[in-house]
Amino acid sequence: MRIITFFTVFMLMFLTSGMVTAATKTLTWAGCGISKKAFMKELSVAFEKKTGVKILLKGGGATRGIREVASRKRDLGGSCRYTLENPKTLTTDSRERRVKMDPVAWDALVVLVHKSNPVNDISMDNIKKVFTGKITNWKQLGGNDAPIQLFYRKGKISGVGRTIRELIFANYAQEFTKKATIVKSSGPLEKGIQGKAINGFGISGISSARKRKVKILSIEGKKPTYDNIKNGSYLLYRPLFLVTHLQNKDPDVRAFSNFAHSKEAEEIMRKGGTVPYGDAIDLWLKYLNQVEKAQEAGLR
Repeated sequence: MRIITFFTVFMLMFLTSGMVTAATKTLTWAGCGISKKAFMKELSVAFEKKTGVKILLKGGGATRGIREVASRKRDLGGSCRYTLENPKTLTTDSRERRVKMDPVAWDALVVLVHKSNPVNDISMDNIKKVFTGKITNWKQLGGNDAPIQLFYRKGKISGVGRTIRELIFANYAQEFTKKATIVKSSGPLEKGIQGKAINGFGISGISSARKRKVKILSIEGKKPTYDNIKNGSYLLYRPLFLVTHLQNKDPDVRAFSNFAHSKEAEEIMRKGGTVPYGDAIDLWLKYLNQVEKAQEAGLR
């Protein structure tokens, strides 16, 4: 009888141990804060409840997300830009090869200013002029007589920096005025304009900017609402990608990739104000046309 009891207790301990191990498995994710705020926080929580698999989220930007998945340092990545390519050879940057770029949601670039700024709308042409230093005073945009304090992300390959050049300038090599506050990521840019920079001007992703106490400008009369992004009438839309390694055979990585396109995940995105990729799939061809323009500019 004692032997049976001991065996029963041993088996319960063994099974319980196995259950705990399964419940505490962790995948790692790194990438842009915009993807993180757009859908990854909510989807990772839902996925853990569904499967018991936890996803540890780290920021660091789109470039980090792509390259750490490419080098197998992370299981998953998040990016608001596509992999870098040489426009002349159309070959992928060696640091960003062997990854799958899976569009999961739609984001939008937005112009943000201090909440006290009286300006409400701006044209695409005037955005270009601010970034190239041709417009330097808010009075030129119908605002106060005050110098514009431009903020932008350092470098040309960040998610926001590259898509500004892609969607607004159609030129990945576009230079911006040096008379600006140059920051390391979108977080400091948003915080700076939210804070004491009452004459601040910057561009970030709607998924993170809408969570700050800033004013988001309309562009050519269109606000970056859910419906305007979905139907393409707001001009600066872009896809958000889930990044996985082409040779990753982990079933939990594949399970999360599938989950990100499920009806459950799409409903979570909609509730959070993010447009699921499948809800506006027709935007993809329009987006690719803009990408081609930017690539062609690199050949000149």
